[in-house]
Amino acid sequence: MPSGPYDADVVEEKWQDRWLDEDTYAYRESEVDDPNTAFAIDTPPPTVSGSLHWGHVYGTVLQDIVARFSRMQGEEVYYPFGYDDNGIASERLTERELDVRHQDFSRREFQQKCREVCAEFEEEFTENMQSFGFSIDWNNTYRTIEPQVQRVSQLSFVDLYEQGKEYRQRAPAIWCPECETAISQVETEDDEQDSHFHDIAFDVVDPESAGQDDFTISTTRPELLPACVAVFVHPDDEENENLVGESARIPLFGHEVPIIADDRVDMETGSGIVMCCTFGDQTDIEWYQAHDLDLRVAIDESGHMTDVADEYEGMAAADAGEAIVSDLEDAGALLDRRAITHTVNVHERCGVGVEFLVADQWYVELLDSTDEYLEAGREMDWFPEKMFSRYKHWIEGLQWDWCISRQRSSGIPFPVWYCEQCDEEVIADKADLPVDPLSDDPPVDACPECGHDEFVPEDDVFDTWATSSLTPLINAGWDWDDDAGEFTMDNPELFPMDLRPQGHDIISFWLFHTVVKCYEHTGEVPFDSVMINGMVLDENREKMSKSKGNVVSPQEVKSQFPVDAARFWAAGSSIGDDLPYQEKGLRAGEKLLQKLWNASKLVDSLTPESVPDVDESELSALDRWLLAELDGEAEFVKEKLENREFSKARDSLRSFFWGTFCDDYLEIAKQRVREEDDDSAKYTLTVAHRRFLKLFAPMLAHITEEIWQDMYAGGEEFDSIHRSAWPEPTGIDADHEAGETAMAVVGALRRYKSERQLPLNAELSTVSVYGNVDGFENDIRNVMHVGELERLAEEPEVESVVTGIDLDYSVVGPEYGADVPDIEAGIENGEYEIREETLSVAGHELSAEEFTVERERQYTGEGEMLEADGALVIVEE
Repeated sequence: MPSGPYDADVVEEKWQDRWLDEDTYAYRESEVDDPNTAFAIDTPPPTVSGSLHWGHVYGTVLQDIVARFSRMQGEEVYYPFGYDDNGIASERLTERELDVRHQDFSRREFQQKCREVCAEFEEEFTENMQSFGFSIDWNNTYRTIEPQVQRVSQLSFVDLYEQGKEYRQRAPAIWCPECETAISQVETEDDEQDSHFHDIAFDVVDPESAGQDDFTISTTRPELLPACVAVFVHPDDEENENLVGESARIPLFGHEVPIIADDRVDMETGSGIVMCCTFGDQTDIEWYQAHDLDLRVAIDESGHMTDVADEYEGMAAADAGEAIVSDLEDAGALLDRRAITHTVNVHERCGVGVEFLVADQWYVELLDSTDEYLEAGREMDWFPEKMFSRYKHWIEGLQWDWCISRQRSSGIPFPVWYCEQCDEEVIADKADLPVDPLSDDPPVDACPECGHDEFVPEDDVFDTWATSSLTPLINAGWDWDDDAGEFTMDNPELFPMDLRPQGHDIISFWLFHTVVKCYEHTGEVPFDSVMINGMVLDENREKMSKSKGNVVSPQEVKSQFPVDAARFWAAGSSIGDDLPYQEKGLRAGEKLLQKLWNASKLVDSLTPESVPDVDESELSALDRWLLAELDGEAEFVKEKLENREFSKARDSLRSFFWGTFCDDYLEIAKQRVREEDDDSAKYTLTVAHRRFLKLFAPMLAHITEEIWQDMYAGGEEFDSIHRSAWPEPTGIDADHEAGETAMAVVGALRRYKSERQLPLNAELSTVSVYGNVDGFENDIRNVMHVGELERLAEEPEVESVVTGIDLDYSVVGPEYGADVPDIEAGIENGEYEIREETLSVAGHELSAEEFTVERERQYTGEGEMLEADGALVIVEE
């Protein structure tokens, strides 16, 4: 091996290029004789909206460890990469980069611009990902806007439509006025915002009948007054029951609405009387449907007031709200206005509060199949198990079917036309997909319902998640065989996929929708297991964000630390938990790399090119013990990686390598080889070192390849450590306890010589050991140059000696005052006596609460006694 320290910059770039040139990680379909030998990873396609961030690196490292480990288990790993470039994110990126508005172009023109911008970002993203050496098969890369993926996405729509699982309906939809599109429930989140609570006086139309002139409504949204269609009172509200059946007049706007009883009213909020607007929230929609109320839409798709709002028409909703409040005050109808903080439903992408508008939208039925989706989730293995509860809670809280239509320019179009005369839906033939109704003709010349020959193309596009939820089917090559009249897969061995890795923040987005789509298309759960990683936090455990200025750039980290150090840091996580970015974790990884490098150079200098021809029966007890212990460590690491317990695997392996192998065994073996040319030690060093490289390989990808190629690879073909087999157990038996004790004895003797500045080969005339070192006597004697090693049947005589007395001054000070210095002097001079639990000193008797005795065991016989873990050692030079 080369001299000098480990040069990560040179080594890592070299192997990243070599792995790509050699197609080291390409999926080899020809090697898959049994579908069970294929291991498919359903990798999350990142949204094309910017640069690589540290969260991408962290999550991908965990995926990559699984991929590398699985290859070493003899499985052919399918590890693809995709880009999600067909949705709002890529559209907004294009608008930002080109300083344009999508409304100013035809869909075809704008989508072309999106593809050009996304291609630039994807190229940069790919280069950055490759600079971290992930074992992705870059030959299997897809984009969610490419024609084949469009075909799969449209096939999904057609299949679900034919199953009766999709429907188009003019109904209330969750709407983002900023993005000007419908969104699904999963794309909303709660946000705490400052607002105001307004108490507004509503007149009763017939005060004589009701027995009162007016009543109070409390609302945070005065701009919805023109959309009010009813007032509701709880059936148990005795104070306001006289209003039920009456009518109310809306202040400023003057229209009259019924007052109705309904048990969905929260009597504890405000006055207990609630106005229903079409629409302010989910409850408004429920009331609208249950009581067949009028429809008054006061806010349009862009968040501005409609003609229903009279003089406020055209104003932004927020501005209209302020104007209405001012006018209510002038009219004497504003009774109170107070500042509050409340939860607002916002679009997770832009943070703008959502509205509820009536529009024609396409939906996938969910609510009728939630039990099936829940059972499908139970069929998967969850790492960690606790994440299943998030999936379960999401399903149990569903209130809407899945709205999959979006009013955007960038996306996959619905393969649908409508009869201009009767609005009959005309769906594209499967064989013709992909199609774009804006530029392609429908599959029929006349409407099958009414015979009319003019059609209106659907101009909506699919929700991004409607396509990315198909990634298992996209990767398996799911398609429609028109000749056979059935769906087929090019690579059926990949489905169901073995692993779905993803963040916990998109369980309700990506994971749930993937289960829905794949289950409805195939009747199967789309993956065998789910691995949920947490988020990367800053060093203060706060979420990284550009606004806070605490974002960590992957390339900045890479310029300071080796990639393998970053992999070591990422492997220190408990799966599912958020992980703070800490440079001390990367520095620890860097130190391990140098330790592995230095240890490997030493092993290389001590061992021949080929493994010495040594029968295992000829191995010394110490060598047998090390290999047996390493068998146990390899099994432990394997078990933990199988259970995705990365940190336990990493920490145990590092501890065993650094402590047991490097600090203890390697020092002993070095001496044996140099002084005795010991073949048993050479054999053990070679076997153990090869095993350590393989055990570290999934986590420390680059340095293990470098050392492996330098020390062990041979032949004309490239023999990557990452295509080698996981270490099989040697099956060597050894006395675990005796070996541990013997190593502790050797360590104690080495420290003894070091503290006295004795050379390690200095002879010790006699060493006596009390402890179980059966079978290891010769190893201890030879390694530590002991003239005579004696085993003691009984524990050496030791006595407990007082080494100090500590006073509790919080008690002693107030009790003895000016006598404290005399007490201290008596203790210092040894002029005291300890009797049972009292201390006699300076004429005082101190009780047990006033002092603590420090004691030390001391050997009273000849020689010097050393304490080793599990043994006592007496040395006579």
